Amino acid sequence: MSNFNHTNYAQNLKQVLGYKCLICGQEYQLNEIEYICPKHGNEGIVDVIYDYDFLRNKLTKHQLANCQEHNIWRYKPFLPIQPDAPTPPLLIGWTPIYHAQILGQKLGLPNLWIKDDGRNPTASFKDRASAIAIVKGQACHAEIITTASTGNAATSLAGLCASVGQRNVIFVPRTAPEAKIAQLLAYGSTVLLVDGTYDQAFELCLEAASEFGWYNRNTAYNPFMSEGKKTAALEICEQFNYNPPDKIFVSVGDGCIIGGLYKGFKDLQALGWIEKIPQLIGVQSKESAYLYEAWKNNESVLDKPPIKANTQADSIGVNLPRDRLKAIRAVTETKGKFLAVSDESLLAAIPA
Repeated sequence: MSNFNHTNYAQNLKQVLGYKCLICGQEYQLNEIEYICPKHGNEGIVDVIYDYDFLRNKLTKHQLANCQEHNIWRYKPFLPIQPDAPTPPLLIGWTPIYHAQILGQKLGLPNLWIKDDGRNPTASFKDRASAIAIVKGQACHAEIITTASTGNAATSLAGLCASVGQRNVIFVPRTAPEAKIAQLLAYGSTVLLVDGTYDQAFELCLEAASEFGWYNRNTAYNPFMSEGKKTAALEICEQFNYNPPDKIFVSVGDGCIIGGLYKGFKDLQALGWIEKIPQLIGVQSKESAYLYEAWKNNESVLDKPPIKANTQADSIGVNLPRDRLKAIRAVTETKGKFLAVSDESLLAAIPA
């Protein structure tokens, strides 16, 4: 059974109203649930709901522009953490956006920009979520933080935990690249290799976290992970002077990144800081195209069974995207689309 201190877990966050289930719409106070809507088992993914009136009175664009923290913590008022919460010492976020002129010429896109999240401490976008997991896990005095991953989220959690001396346990499919496993061990993580798929590692991680009271960083299951990832959308809006691009292309595995981006844009639109939300375009491998197929065929992702993913792009190879509800919402509500690209095309594009 979980041993979280719910008082610390809720943290009396003035900017957060509670949670809302994406399936049934049930709303909860912060101290009523830990991660998910109990009506739907592990599928009961929830949104974090903010008090936008409070935020309007708390922060202005001018105040944010004068903030000297050039990392994700400049957005603390937009995040489900206390203003004085201790944060990892590594610089995460506020990554540069480059005008990709040469690539844009090749593609016929003169206004092509690339956001370089390879500048994050573990060279991964996932650091945005892992940082939130550490802040939340330590706030509720969790001895261990855990996650399941095909590699990048695991490396991210391991690296950031190492920076604060936080114990962590990582569930990784045995088929994960050896270099990624070696990196986890170098960071001092306890690594459990699972003889099975990422999806099986995910389920095993859920069981262990529930049984031993570990803090669970798993994508989708933990609603705060998309909150961390939404900081990229907040940055994009600041960097483009609150006139965001027309379209944003996002590689998609579990769907947490594209779902988080939508949440960030939606937050700023609700505050009146931006007028439009960019079209969000999710890109999957043809060998791991669950969301593309569901979107193309207008299938319900609540009923669609898992597929058999077999892509060389291991970081986006999943049989059942865990954040599929938020991913589909992000695309449909922005009038975006999903694309599926062959592994051959992905490999051929690397030299470009």
